[in-house]
Amino acid sequence: MTDRVFFYGTLMTGFDRRRRTGIDAMLDWVGRGTIQAALFDLGIYPAAVPDPDGVVWGEVYRARDIDKVLEGLDEIEGHSATMPEVSLYNRQTVPVTYQDGTTGDAWVYFYNAPLGRAERIVSGDYLEHLKVK
Repeated sequence: MTDRVFFYGTLMTGFDRRRRTGIDAMLDWVGRGTIQAALFDLGIYPAAVPDPDGVVWGEVYRARDIDKVLEGLDEIEGHSATMPEVSLYNRQTVPVTYQDGTTGDAWVYFYNAPLGRAERIVSGDYLEHLKVK
C-alpha cells in the first residue's frame, strides 16, 4: 500500500481544508504531478473522474501515518469503504507522473456522482482554472 496521496482540488496548498481536519501536520510535500483523469468544476470544488485520455495536475504528499490520513480524507470526501456505490468520492491508487518524469502510485479520490452540467476544466489544473474564472 502506498503512503502517498494526490490532491487536485481544495486539499491543495492555499486552501484551508487539510489544516482544519488535523491531517496537515502528518503530510510531507513530495512534488507536483499528473494523473490520467478528466477534471470538472462543480462550483465550490472540482471533481476528477478516470479518463485515459485526460490529464489532471495536482500535488503529492507522503503521509507519516497513512491510515490516519486516509481516515480523515475519507470523512472529508464522503467515502465509505463498505458502501462505495453511495460514496460521493471513491478512493483508489493510481500512477502519478512527476514533473521530472518519474512515476509512482498515490491515493486519489475520484468523483462518484452525476456531473450534471459541470464545466470541464480543459487544462486539468484547478489552480490555473481559478485564476481565470
